[in-house]
Amino acid sequence: MKEQSNRKEILRRGCILIGCIIFFLFLYNYNKIEKIELLATENRSFERAIVTEIVKDNIQESGIRTGSQIVKLKLMTGVRKGQIIEANSSSSYLFGTVCRQGTKVIALVSTAENNIATSVYSYDRTFLLGGIVAVFLLTIWLLGGKKGFLAVIALLVTFICIIYVFLPMIYRGVSPCLAAVIVAIITTIVTMYFIGGATRKTISAIIGTIVGVAIAGIFAYCCGKLTQISGYNVSDIENLIYIQEKTNIKIGELLFAGILISALGAVMDVAMSISSTIQEIHDKNQDLNRKELFLSGIHVGRDIMGTMSNTLILAFTGGSINTLVFVYSYNYSILQLMNSYDIGIELIQGISASMGVILTVPIVSFISASMLKTKN
Repeated sequence: MKEQSNRKEILRRGCILIGCIIFFLFLYNYNKIEKIELLATENRSFERAIVTEIVKDNIQESGIRTGSQIVKLKLMTGVRKGQIIEANSSSSYLFGTVCRQGTKVIALVSTAENNIATSVYSYDRTFLLGGIVAVFLLTIWLLGGKKGFLAVIALLVTFICIIYVFLPMIYRGVSPCLAAVIVAIITTIVTMYFIGGATRKTISAIIGTIVGVAIAGIFAYCCGKLTQISGYNVSDIENLIYIQEKTNIKIGELLFAGILISALGAVMDVAMSISSTIQEIHDKNQDLNRKELFLSGIHVGRDIMGTMSNTLILAFTGGSINTLVFVYSYNYSILQLMNSYDIGIELIQGISASMGVILTVPIVSFISASMLKTKN
């Protein structure tokens, strides 16, 4: 019996390994895309550099910095690695940085024939941001043990799916909503399997998550139709239209695809929580019938509904805090406020995701109770 179990485990791991190899081969070939040049980047590169000297500072007697610094940089990467060149560092909020001797920066190097123009693009925070991500993943691993390690793997798979599946699909002209659904299904299956294994609670959580995300997307689409809000009403539409003219991206669907992606995590969390709770209740008392298990899931879900919906609304509010400050400062009237596209989009996003979470509770409760009371 033990030998048979070991064979099954070896077979399972072998299937997972083969599946991973096939998946990464697919990603490698699918991401071979010849992108259309939207901005001239010939003879221009971003390189790491270190400030070796401040030639001219831009600090005033009042302590305020205006204009640009003139500094000397030692390039650490690129074809001119090791060269020391002069560069400008703007004092704006978006570009440049306050340079001091030894400051690590990112330099924008532009060449034309024998002339070189260099400017400081930003502070070099590559390794710092990488370290922050590493600390986050390591914390999950250390506190979660084996489950934490699998959660890190699932998180990396989700990241890979967004960058190397979702974005290439919409760039190739695939419907962003369809691409979001495909990514949601892949990430849900992988994450749930790593967390719960191949069990009934995992299957019910997977089904509930997919249905819940679909509900959020359909609700958002219907709300958009009723309120005459679409992906063409976002604030940066001019830049997106330019991209659409040059590529095959269907920008009108990006808004609803974003809602599907943003709702996925919350719906997944609720689905697994309800499924695990019903599984635990059933294991403790197997005399409970299907209806009693379903009601137990509903009772637990009522508490989750309120907190998770609040979490989603606050998340969307935090993402649009700049808009809210702008609106509050200019003292918009209630009619102007309620009929602006920015506020309408934020409301639809928050409420649609919350609807997906709320309706996931009864769906997962029903599926879990049914599966646990079915022998096969």
